[in-house]
Amino acid sequence: MKIKDNFILRKVADSYVVVPVGKQTLDFNGIINLNETGAFLFGLLQNGADRDELVEKMLEEYEVDRQRAEADIDKFLERVKDADVLE
Repeated sequence: MKIKDNFILRKVADSYVVVPVGKQTLDFNGIINLNETGAFLFGLLQNGADRDELVEKMLEEYEVDRQRAEADIDKFLERVKDADVLE
């Protein structure tokens, strides 16, 4: 999985936002707000991480059990897919 090239992640104060750039601004109205964990996962997806890699990296970075990490990642992936930012 990989984030489409025309979306960028920016930190604004204590928040993270994903915004469209280029021609993507014509098809996507608005921004996506992410917390720190969402920004971490989004960054991994920008580099083409798959679900298993997301789980492993989350387990390394955060104190969370595998079941919770998998459930949270599945929910995150569903939302990212719904927002149509994945290739």
